[in-house]
Amino acid sequence: KSYSRPIVVMSIIPFGLVGAILGHMIMGYKLTVLSLMALMGLAGILVNDSIILITHIDSLIASGHATRAAVVQGVKDRLRAMVLTSLTTIFGLMPLLFETSLQAQFLIPMAITLVWGVGLASLLVLVLAPSVLGVQEDIRNLFLRSAPAAGEASRAPAARL
Repeated sequence: KSYSRPIVVMSIIPFGLVGAILGHMIMGYKLTVLSLMALMGLAGILVNDSIILITHIDSLIASGHATRAAVVQGVKDRLRAMVLTSLTTIFGLMPLLFETSLQAQFLIPMAITLVWGVGLASLLVLVLAPSVLGVQEDIRNLFLRSAPAAGEASRAPAARL
């Protein structure tokens, strides 16, 4: 029901890409077609994390919390769930990262993309998404403060007549 919330949700996707590229550089692997396919899965994981966090924050705001308090409480409430789901994904793929068999060599770039992307971006979801919400709230407040002042200025000459 909002056009601004998808911006918050989608803002984390580029950081997953940064994590994936960083992981490939650190581990000495090139990006492959499977790495690019894993980026699609990574984007889905990160969008789900963001949606869970933003939905919870929105429900806190709807229940009467101030935006800043709702953001802080929402991050506190969802921290454990997000960290645990990210860690289970990372540890589940860890054996594939260090597999030495020839059959697994073409899957390793995919695992690198997911492990490093989820690892970096999941932590950033907890920082970036609330920050973007705060920026949106500040912009909204700025426009709400300036809109009545402009409306009052245009009505002032009419009142004097």
